[in-house]
Amino acid sequence: MTHCFCAHFCYSLLHIQPRSFENSDYISLMEKQSHILVVDDDREIRDLVAKFLKQHNLRVTTAQDGREMKRALEDWSIDLVVLDVMMPGEDGLTLCRNLRASSQMPVIMLTAMGEETDRIIGLEMGADDYLAKPFNPRELLARIKAVLRRSGGQEIVTAEDADVFIFNKWEFRPERRELLNDEGVLVSLSRGEFELLDTFVRHPNRVLNRDQLLDMARGREAIPFDRAIDVQVSRLRKKLKDDPKNPTLVKTVRGGGYMFTAKVEQS
Repeated sequence: MTHCFCAHFCYSLLHIQPRSFENSDYISLMEKQSHILVVDDDREIRDLVAKFLKQHNLRVTTAQDGREMKRALEDWSIDLVVLDVMMPGEDGLTLCRNLRASSQMPVIMLTAMGEETDRIIGLEMGADDYLAKPFNPRELLARIKAVLRRSGGQEIVTAEDADVFIFNKWEFRPERRELLNDEGVLVSLSRGEFELLDTFVRHPNRVLNRDQLLDMARGREAIPFDRAIDVQVSRLRKKLKDDPKNPTLVKTVRGGGYMFTAKVEQS
């Protein structure tokens, strides 16, 4: 499998020309370089991925296992982790779950398994995106850029984002990416939960099917299968203390999708 992947990756590299920069552009872009940590036990794959990402103005550190990954996270300011699932010792799913317990750092999982169930497990562990091997390096680069944009590090706040939404004694502040309960206590939201809630409060009492939610909340390039929305809805209900057996805020519309039924006030 590794040999086939590397052959596919090398072929793709041969047909992709790295972008050239004028000196002024290069200096400007270097100041904005994102630092990517690539974790994979296969050295050849690590080196190929790192080489390609560096050609596209990303700073890259590599690790072959969980121990090296933890050391890199301690030593460097990492913006995003590209994490292989199938590794000896601690596998990628375990490492992702442990990382998510203490950090909201973006994670893209790589796997030789393309089954939908495996992807859903990865998302449940807190991954932001999932890519099956073999993959085109352009696609990995596009997904990295998309996840970094959603992470909020370089987002531009608009007038619409500055609004505050109040519903059922909850206060949602998109500009600060905050959700406060009726006691003013901050409730932590993952990026997926934030984007889904942001979509719901802007479209209350309207049935939104899974395709619409994919497009509005995260984009189909990030979640290429519908059931991932169900996972995010389930997690958001828990944060909102919405009974999953009899939800009153985020209702399931059979054959239709979901509806956010709360009365939303905007200030």
